[in-house]
Amino acid sequence: MNKLIATLVAGLFATAAFAQTATTQTSPATPATMVTPASPVTRVNADVAKADAQAVKETAKADAKVEKATADATADKAIAKADAQKAKAKAQRKAAKAKAEAKADAKADKAATMTDVKVDAAK
Repeated sequence: MNKLIATLVAGLFATAAFAQTATTQTSPATPATMVTPASPVTRVNADVAKADAQAVKETAKADAKVEKATADATADKAIAKADAQKAKAKAQRKAAKAKAEAKADAKADKAATMTDVKVDAAK
């Protein structure tokens, strides 16, 4: 994109340099308020300037789209990260609950075994 802009600007300067014609006044008695019609070169320069302005405008739009996409991607990334943290916390809670249940079951099994041993010892 930078090469495109550089080429357009260089073209603008090149056309401006070659478009200038040497003006020699043959009659100094011409009034200063005389308006000369627009030459084809002036129209070309205006068209080139208009094209440059359009290119700059389109470049700005493209840059804005890229920035918006980057911002959206950053927001999506943050949302995904938050979701992952929630899922991780939920998994840790489940694991802690399962671990507590397993300890309780083991304790109950041990108590039941001890009760069975005492009952067997009493016989």
